[in-house]
Amino acid sequence: MAAERSHTPDERIGAVVSPVVEAAGLHLEDARVARAGSRSTVRITLDLPDDEVGSLDSDRLGDASREISAALDAADVVRGQYTLEVSTPGASRPLTEPRHFRRARTRSVRLTLVDGGTTTGRLRDVVEGADGPVLVLDDGARVPLSDVRKGKVEVELKRLEDEDAGTARDGEEG
Repeated sequence: MAAERSHTPDERIGAVVSPVVEAAGLHLEDARVARAGSRSTVRITLDLPDDEVGSLDSDRLGDASREISAALDAADVVRGQYTLEVSTPGASRPLTEPRHFRRARTRSVRLTLVDGGTTTGRLRDVVEGADGPVLVLDDGARVPLSDVRKGKVEVELKRLEDEDAGTARDGEEG
């Protein structure tokens, strides 16, 4: 009978951090520790849950970071001194899992298809099809996730400028 394998440092950190992240209403995307000499760097990547649209704001990220730090200190799962880095996946994260596509709803995406073609459009929804998840674009196109080799959020500077202008107009008196 083989001896039971001990958990890796990443798994131990994930086990401590996961309940804290869930209590904050967030999703734990990744938990990693890297050791360099006597110091370690613990990298935690958080995201909003699948059903939320938008980005994780800095206040909510800061609150979660403080709770994660307290939990790691209390559990004492990292030997020696460590630096804690808590971040979000960012817009440059490749879209590789159904949850990544659900989180990208309302964003412009570029899809590289398994047949070598590409398509770009605003992702409206991710629905369950007969053979798995299907991406629904703003033009009505339906792309089975199984046909996508890779996906990427397209950064829209014009959209950001429009949102900034809208905020300025909202504050103006007229």
